Amino acid sequence: MAAPRKYPDELRERATRLAVEARRDPASSIGAIRRIAGQLGVHPEALRTWVKQAETDDGVRSGTTSLDAARIAELERENRELRRANQILKSAASFFAAELDRPSR
Repeated sequence: MAAPRKYPDELRERATRLAVEARRDPASSIGAIRRIAGQLGVHPEALRTWVKQAETDDGVRSGTTSLDAARIAELERENRELRRANQILKSAASFFAAELDRPSR
């Protein structure tokens, strides 16, 4: 279970949008993240991370998009569950094979 988020989604989206727009304008790009983070009461590194992820999702920056990361996490969970089920089936098969090898009375 994921930890609760410190900042609401609306604030994240608004801050990210403002920072991305400010970084596009050469006159206001220097210190834009720190300035916007201070105005909205968000930690600058949190906003920097959100902006990097938004740029990755938009294809401006290379990296794993949010959709790809979610899909990878889902596949990893499924893989863990299948490995666990496979291990249970192997244990059960060896148990029943041992039962068949025992002489009956």
